[in-house]
Amino acid sequence: MDAFKDRLSQRAFDTGRADLAHQCRGRELDEKENKLADALMAIFATGEHEFAGVARQLADKGVVAPRSGRTDWNEALLAEELEATNRELDAAYEADGYGA
Repeated sequence: MDAFKDRLSQRAFDTGRADLAHQCRGRELDEKENKLADALMAIFATGEHEFAGVARQLADKGVVAPRSGRTDWNEALLAEELEATNRELDAAYEADGYGA
């Protein structure tokens, strides 16, 4: 569970503005993006925040990279995947606005 996301979602629900829970997204995350996000949150919860350590744990867990489909994570691949995903989300936001 992600307490921060849960809190934002609950706050948005409480205010009657459910669209604000994901206001920075122009679309929902796909299945692979959600799996990466969940894995990242679990890794961050261990106290690891350095790209090298995060990449090593992603590789150890066999997480599939959303864009390339690779599982041999390293710092460069982590940066490439995050940047590519951000570009796609930015483009969707530009096209569709917030609250997807």
